[in-house]
Amino acid sequence: MMGSKIASLGHYQPARVLTNDDLAQMVDTNDEWIQSRVGIKERRIADTETVADMGSAAAEKALAASGLATSDIDLVIVATCSSADRSPNVACRIAMKLGLGTPAAFDVNTACSGFSYALALADQAINAGAATHAIVVGVEKLSEITDWTDRSTAVIFGDGAGAAVVSKTADGEEPGISPVVWGSAPSEAIRIETWRPYIQQDGQTVFRWATTAIPPLAREVCEKAGYDPADIAAFVPHQANLRIIEPVARKVGVVNAIIARDIVESGNTSAASIPLALSKMVERGEVKSGSPVLLIGFGGGLTYAGQVVRCP
Repeated sequence: MMGSKIASLGHYQPARVLTNDDLAQMVDTNDEWIQSRVGIKERRIADTETVADMGSAAAEKALAASGLATSDIDLVIVATCSSADRSPNVACRIAMKLGLGTPAAFDVNTACSGFSYALALADQAINAGAATHAIVVGVEKLSEITDWTDRSTAVIFGDGAGAAVVSKTADGEEPGISPVVWGSAPSEAIRIETWRPYIQQDGQTVFRWATTAIPPLAREVCEKAGYDPADIAAFVPHQANLRIIEPVARKVGVVNAIIARDIVESGNTSAASIPLALSKMVERGEVKSGSPVLLIGFGGGLTYAGQVVRCP
């Protein structure tokens, strides 16, 4: 049976911490207001690091943990919506920084669902025989496209990166990445437009859509993977808002799962949020190797994608 699996994970966050009290000095807000609405206490902000710098740091850690050589990687996919440079793409920049040789390399932009899209594409490429070992990266520098005078968005976003090495399964080994459930509900609820953009979003529209549409989609992901929601060991949704994550988890019925709440200390890192949160959970030893983990991303577009993966 053809298949792929997540072999290893890595993550990176900038050193600079921006707390809610720090934000209160910049815009009309306070810690209580922010935590009550989105559940965030702090976020990381990149100063000199670029999207490619952060993505490379996360990818390098994932590659080191995999035990593979740089020459083994034949595909690099990067999910991001915040790269300042149009070309070369971020995937090529990361491949060069890591000295990977001649992998296929491309970027994916579906904003906050980007990592799940990129993971699905890597899985499909491996299943089709077009790749054997891939690096999949979710990375964002949202601080560069955030309007720091707009408290409705300034309190939400942060910077960071997460990465996974995805490898072909051995003969006789069950696939470690389930078929993807993906799609879109086109709207203008979240936008990054114009040449010098700022993130704009209709928070209430996103909240209503996510808390209504995501639970049945997540249950469909579980069904397609052959799991009951109660069998899921960890639930890692896009870290959009704690007031979205917690009710969605209840509605999905992942009653025995550890719920990722990295939003509290990292903010919303868009395409980076799922691999960043999952990598931290694995690093802390919270999820046993081989356990089923439900991933689901949703965001700008609106787009969504999800799959069940076996924890590396």
